[in-house]
Amino acid sequence: MNDATWSLVTDVVDRVQQSIRMTDYPAIVILDGDRRQILSDYDHGENARTDFETRAAEFARTLHARRFTFAVPQIIEMLPGTLQAHAYSVRPLRDGEQECVVWTAYDADDGVDYGWAPYTRRPDGQPIFDEPRTFDLPAHPTDGFPGVRLLRLLTAE
Repeated sequence: MNDATWSLVTDVVDRVQQSIRMTDYPAIVILDGDRRQILSDYDHGENARTDFETRAAEFARTLHARRFTFAVPQIIEMLPGTLQAHAYSVRPLRDGEQECVVWTAYDADDGVDYGWAPYTRRPDGQPIFDEPRTFDLPAHPTDGFPGVRLLRLLTAE
């Protein structure tokens, strides 16, 4: 991943983390092309997610975007050799679950990277965030992973 794309990753993750501190849980995408465009959506239902990523792809085409980063709060469950991602929920975490900001980054020259920024909470509920990093295990995200629909729509041409 190049420095310009990593800069977008840290920017989008910082924005989501700031929203979490304010008890908002948006999906945020930063599109970088002829100009920079930042979009967000607060509805995490399946239809809302696909609609948001489709709208983001339309904006990306208009901007001639060469890179994007997409981040959203999720619950990750660590399973042997894999991760399962679930939509964010305010319910208590179950054993093996971890709150995090998951992200997808794409650059037209360097390709795609996936990662996360896990976080924990103090007893008073205040989140304590780790730095964003790429996934250490082979990432083969499903269609439901944040940003994958956007990626496919942009690279299908």
